[in-house]
Amino acid sequence: MNDISVIKQVAALTEMPIADLKKKWVDLHPKTEPPPFNRAFLVKRLAHRIQELSLGGLPEQAEKRMERLLTEEATPPIPKQPQGDRLLPGTRLIREWKGQECCCTVLEDGFEYQGRKFGSLSAVANFISGTKWNGLTFWGLKKQEIKK
Repeated sequence: MNDISVIKQVAALTEMPIADLKKKWVDLHPKTEPPPFNRAFLVKRLAHRIQELSLGGLPEQAEKRMERLLTEEATPPIPKQPQGDRLLPGTRLIREWKGQECCCTVLEDGFEYQGRKFGSLSAVANFISGTKWNGLTFWGLKKQEIKK
């Protein structure tokens, strides 16, 4: 297949009815059924497959690296405790704030920072930063949502 043919095939996908996209899926992926996703998903995946078949896929080295990265990513990091569960006493929380390393120790009944006892992580974070913080966010125990 030449580049013009690939471009024409990919362009034609946008005009095809969904039933034809599913037939095309079966033609290009003989061992799998078309996924039950929306039209945009099918068009993108079919366009990728057409280009892959025509121009070749990734080099073997890149495929192996992707597989390794996926395996590493699938291995979960040290699990964080579900919200509402307590941190284990003795746990040390460490983060950098304005060039200073801050270390907070979890106690049975609170938190210790620089020899002072605090009732919450937020209180420690507020003491360190001088501003209001959610303690879980300050110490990196709560994922921040990324606005799109």
